Amino acid sequence: MTRKIQPISNLRGSGDRGLFRIIGGRWRGRRLNFPSMNGVRPTGDRVRETLFNWLQPVIEGARCLDLYAGSGALGLEALSRGAGEVVFVDRQAPLVRAIEGHLRTLGAEGASCVCQDALRFLRGPAKTFDLVFLDPPFGTTDWSALCSVLADGGWLAGGARVYIEDAADAPQPILPEGWTLLRSAKAGNVRYHLASAPDRSPAAAGESE
Repeated sequence: MTRKIQPISNLRGSGDRGLFRIIGGRWRGRRLNFPSMNGVRPTGDRVRETLFNWLQPVIEGARCLDLYAGSGALGLEALSRGAGEVVFVDRQAPLVRAIEGHLRTLGAEGASCVCQDALRFLRGPAKTFDLVFLDPPFGTTDWSALCSVLADGGWLAGGARVYIEDAADAPQPILPEGWTLLRSAKAGNVRYHLASAPDRSPAAAGESE
């Protein structure tokens, strides 16, 4: 059954509203609301600007997974900048409804939303992504285990990029064997990283033999 997408103004039971803006691409400057809920903090403008500068060579047409979508700021920014597909996953229905409303308002194509716990989603049928955004509540994630689930479960294309966001005082994430930490930076109370998964394509496997 197709669920009717509610306009943002009609969402109920979500408390106060937060606000973020898209900072680049075709929807640059658009300001969007989201339900203010505990632990939901859109990735800041400065961090997103740096991140998408890093991603500029690979974002066009990329298949993206926004796994702890929250406000949807990362996935919407990716779509604005030319991503070919974004799947938004969050376990909180008011947030998912808000993202659906934004997609409808913006006339976005190539996007879908799933209301489900992230790890439960990863136990389902896999499809490959070129880029994965990981911005869960601070201090809750074993990065090596989560990245291993993504890789071993068949969610990552060869050489996929994985974005990791954590608290500024958190240690550098421990990644699975064969992964490369490409970039790291800090802004305010946030430390963020871009990692690369191994290229497991047949051609790469042949070269390594």
